[in-house]
Amino acid sequence: MVKTGAEHVASVNDGRSVYLDGKVVGDVSAHPAFRNAVASAGMLYDFQAAPENLEAMTFELSPGRRVNRAWQLPESYEDLVVRRKALVAQAELTGGFLGRSPDHVASSICGQYMGFEVFERHDAKRAAAFRDWFEDVRRRDVFLTYVINNVQGDRSKAFGSQQEGAEDMVARIVDEDAGGITIRGAKLFATSSIMANEIYVSSGQPLMPGEEHLAFSCALPMNAPGLKLLSRKSFEAHAVSEFDNPLSARYDENDALVFFDDVKVPWERVFTYRDTDMCRAQFHDTPGHVYQNYQAQIRLSVKLRFLVGLARALTDIIGTSNFPQVRDTLGKLAAQAAMIEGLVYGMEAAGYRRGPYYLPDRHLLYTAQVFSQELYPQVIGTIRELAGGALLMLPSSVEDFSNDELARIIRLTQISPAVSGEDRVKLLKLTWDAVGSEFASRHQQYEMFYAGAQYVTRGHSFRTYDWAGAAKAVDVIASRYGLG
Repeated sequence: MVKTGAEHVASVNDGRSVYLDGKVVGDVSAHPAFRNAVASAGMLYDFQAAPENLEAMTFELSPGRRVNRAWQLPESYEDLVVRRKALVAQAELTGGFLGRSPDHVASSICGQYMGFEVFERHDAKRAAAFRDWFEDVRRRDVFLTYVINNVQGDRSKAFGSQQEGAEDMVARIVDEDAGGITIRGAKLFATSSIMANEIYVSSGQPLMPGEEHLAFSCALPMNAPGLKLLSRKSFEAHAVSEFDNPLSARYDENDALVFFDDVKVPWERVFTYRDTDMCRAQFHDTPGHVYQNYQAQIRLSVKLRFLVGLARALTDIIGTSNFPQVRDTLGKLAAQAAMIEGLVYGMEAAGYRRGPYYLPDRHLLYTAQVFSQELYPQVIGTIRELAGGALLMLPSSVEDFSNDELARIIRLTQISPAVSGEDRVKLLKLTWDAVGSEFASRHQQYEMFYAGAQYVTRGHSFRTYDWAGAAKAVDVIASRYGLG
């Protein structure tokens, strides 16, 4: 038994409160702003459930129950590689454009579970709650999202100080009783929340003493009473057609602000309670942060391969692939994409054990993040340069082809040495949606900042580098000589 796409699509019609353009949406699986993205999430589950993919994409958790390999807890290098191959196959279905596919938060939660002793040191009851919840969502192969960022507000102030004059801005504990805690306020960024089943709520940003009311971790179903999702503009809703907007029409995973309007969380769903350091420790003292970003680099390697393939197809159809300067540029793009893929392989090969589990190397992971934040906008800019004016002279929409006279003109003017005029337009429309559309701009911003600003990822690199080993290398040489 394995989760299917039909099961997932049906599960999101649960009465959740999603707001778009001033109105409550209703069934997100049927709404024109979200239905294709929900269907794309369903496609991922159908892919894993296909008999020919079952072994590669899932593992047997218990007799008769198989779940996605994202939930697998690798105990060896070989386990890690098998798991990675499943994540790659899943990302290839969307070109890597679903940044918060089901394997992302599942990876983070698995990593946290691998450091379960950290939770036990914090609070045995909260640790037991986390363990029970983890086992439940894992068994059900739940599509999880998370919100671990506070509303920015005035960045010159601490999060706790933002409350002055805006008491409900940052999500906080406002009440508690024998049944659980009550949360009020907002959290960012609930990417994929509209097509997920449950949401994990925490703080991935540092909290200070005195901000204990902000220091909690919990999980809720997306239809929890009082939980409101304020969607950003839907690119899917504004897609003219799949031909004109092939990526945004299908893979707009959406981002949303979550407002907790006095949401009651039962104690069995509360995992960290009024402990500012534990909010940090659950990600960084466990492998949680490593595993969630390892997944992100796997997905990004697939996305970069897609973009490099798009660049080559682009130069082929406009007839520039054999220009020496174009081949030089394509060679650089290929090397950039291969560098991230190689770092993924490297972090696996240089991995280490933590108890029974096998983890990817932390520093090579953060190295990949540092490079990829700079690399992604460079790749997008390079593809735009390769395209030149070709992206500016496209038909207004697929409807132009339904007019015989316009279709004749298009075929006369969209000349390509490699494909028909129609296929040229199709490829250029795909390119624009990947590098120039509003959807593409959102993806560039996402890839630059989903892991934090550059100083954050560089800080992770600084903290995890083998400085002692580097110092020793200097000492080996310096110790061989002196004044004499």
